[in-house]
Order: sequence, then C-alpha cells, then structure tokens
Amino acid sequence: MFENLSERLERSFKILKGEGRITEINVAETLKDVRRALLEADVNYKVAKTFTDQVKEKALGQNVLTAVKPGQLMVKIVHDELARLMGGEAAPFDVKGAPGIVLMAGLQGSGKTTMSGKLALWQKTKKGRRPMLAACDVYRPAAIEQLRVLGEQVGVPVYSEPGNTDPVAIARAAIREARAKACDLLIVDTAGRLAVDEQMMQEIAAIKEAVTPNETLFVVDAMTGQDAVNTAKEFNDRLDFDGVVLTKLDGDTRGGAALSIRTVVDKPIKFVGTGEKLEALDVFHPDRMADRILGMGDIVSLVERAQEQFDEEEARKLQRKIQKNQFDFEDFLHQIRQIKKMGNLKDLASMIPGVGKALKDVDIDDNAFKGIEAIILSMTPKERHHPELLNQSRRRRIAKGSGTSIDEVNRLVKQFDQTRKMMKMVTGSKMGRMMGAMPKMPGMPRMK
Repeated sequence: MFENLSERLERSFKILKGEGRITEINVAETLKDVRRALLEADVNYKVAKTFTDQVKEKALGQNVLTAVKPGQLMVKIVHDELARLMGGEAAPFDVKGAPGIVLMAGLQGSGKTTMSGKLALWQKTKKGRRPMLAACDVYRPAAIEQLRVLGEQVGVPVYSEPGNTDPVAIARAAIREARAKACDLLIVDTAGRLAVDEQMMQEIAAIKEAVTPNETLFVVDAMTGQDAVNTAKEFNDRLDFDGVVLTKLDGDTRGGAALSIRTVVDKPIKFVGTGEKLEALDVFHPDRMADRILGMGDIVSLVERAQEQFDEEEARKLQRKIQKNQFDFEDFLHQIRQIKKMGNLKDLASMIPGVGKALKDVDIDDNAFKGIEAIILSMTPKERHHPELLNQSRRRRIAKGSGTSIDEVNRLVKQFDQTRKMMKMVTGSKMGRMMGAMPKMPGMPRMK
C-alpha cells in the first residue's frame, strides 16, 4: 500500500537535503517531483496541482528554525497537507435508531457484500450493537448465499426472501424483522453492476427513499484508482451518500483513490478494508495514513489493534511468568494466535516506522506461523510447559509428528530461548508486554 508513492516522495525530499534554507528555486524543484509522484500514484491532476500549490505557499512563508532542516520542514508541511487532503480527521459514524439503518452501495465486485459482513462484525464486537444483514441483491443468487454464510461467520441474523425480485419490498420487510428480533442495526446489501447504469441508480435511489438510512456508504475498490473516484462522483450525484469505504487497500494500490476522493466528491472516507479476514476493517484516520505514506509508520493503530486482542490482566500474568523465567511454549502458542487475530502480517509490520520500506520486496505469508504451530502442537503438554526436556530424541519425534525437519524444530527451540530472554528485558514496557512475544516470521529480515 502506497509503497511506490512513499519511495518517490522520499526521493523528492532529498532535493532539499544539505540546503541551508528554503528558497523559491529549491521548493519549485522539490514540488515538481512531488507532483509527478502524485500523478504516477493515479491522483487526480487538479488535486495534485492544488496540493503542490498549497504546499509551496506554506513552505515559502516559513522561517526555518536553526534546529530544523529545510527537508524536515518540507516533510512536515507535506504531511499536514496530505492529512488535510484526505479529510483532516476521522469522520464520525454514529447510527442511531430502532433499528439504525446503513445502506451499502457500489459496483459489482467492489466488495459490498463482504464489507457488509465486516461492518456487522465491527459494530457487534466494538460497539456492542445487535446487527442484522438484509440481502437486497435480487439479481445474483450467489450474493444471498454469500451474505448468509457471512452472517453465520460473524454470528448475526440475515434477512432474505429468495424468489422475491422487489428489493424495496425486501428492505422494508427487513426493517420489520429487525424490530421483531430486537436488532438495533440493519445493514442493507444492495445489487451492483459492472458499470454505472440508469436501472441500478433508480433502484438504489428507491431503496434509499424507502428505508431512509442513517448512513449511506459507497463501497469502492481502491485498486481501480481514478475510476474509483469517477464512479464515486456519479453515485454521489444521484445518491448523496454519507461516506466512502475503500476496499483492498492492502493490495497493489497506488493510492490515487484515497488521496483524490475527498476533494473530488467532498465526502469523507469512513472505513478501509485491509485484508480478506472479516476482522480486517479499520476506521480511516487521515493523519495516520499520511504518516504511513511518508514512511513514519502507524504506531497508534498498531497499539490499538494490540489492545483489542490482549487483556490487561492476562498481560500482567504473562509479565509475572516472564520475570520468573516461566514463559513456556503454551504461552508462546497463545501469543502467536493473538497476533494472528490482529490482521495481515505485512500490514502490521508496515505500521512500525522504517520497517515498511525494509519489507517492500519481502513476501510475508499469513500462513508463516503454521509450521511453528504444528511443531508446538506436536509436543506433549509436559514438553510445552518444560522446554528443557526437549532432547534430540524428543525433537526427532516432534519433527516427524509435525511434518517438519529436525533443523526446523531446533531453529524454533533456539528462537524460543532468544525470545524468552528478550521478553524478560522488555517487560517494563506495556507495548513490550503485548508485542514482545512476536516470533520471527519465516522470510522476514532481521531489523537492526
């Protein structure tokens, strides 16, 4: 995500490196490169030009302090303008009512149905709501079944009427069903097309008029770049939606949609999808995204994700075990599983300042922990609690039972010993207690 843009911006700022002060000449040279980087990232041309003009105006009006280098000042100005460009601050999402209603709109293939399930899970687990999903895509039979499966996975009811071809009637009936089942949130999944057409627009407008949603969200694939912005504009002209949901932001996206959509459509990005897992939904924070684009990481989001998975009392118990050198493979396995729940591994690593760039060409498989889990699960309970028992004969048996090699078992035991020592040193830090147990992932370079 944004890797190419981040690299290009970093190169642009090097133009000011070694300069004693900001001048119109070196600013113009830097911003010419910045504008080119934004255009290559598929940012709308007018947006890119306005952005660089505003950065130039602010940069030339600054007096550079002795302690601040021109390059550093330019990075700060660009950061602040990027955050402003994407909305400045996280947009509110407060759905009230009995039930509150969210209408999902977008083209076919944008990820509407999956995003409906993600949003239901997010509202259920983070906000304590009782959601219901409504299947109003009457043209694609697989959509109803997909929503039903998603509902089972996230543990929320799904209202559908197979055979009924009137989405407006289905949506109205879903509201009555939600009230009958005491659900305080109804998420309405609608039909899409491969391209914008009049029939689809009339249908989604009729559904909106019938259910009067609290929030109408436009779901768009971030990988489609400027096409996403153009489609959003067409939908907004007809629907006047409340916010945008960007999907596939973890993919090979250049970032143009995220950087352009707020200015062109004048509607905030409210959520972003960052992976295939149903938990991979984040509130969009413009300032944090600006941090990541400029290679500063996103420690705040990383800590928030960790806090969602790690219980405070559990962390204290773990700290006591570490201090007494009683941390064992059972604890190690539990920590791995907690980390896996936090999301895509490469996305997590990219939130650490400096790591994202180092991992640019490294493929971190989300299944990287499977071999480690297999090895630990092939140990007896006694061996897990007492790693010192793992002699060579036991290790051979574990390798055979886990389908791995003796070298892999030996490597894990060695890494476990190193991790246990490292964790003892970082137990004074809350973040250390939560994250210190992260094992080294296969293929991931050691960070100095």
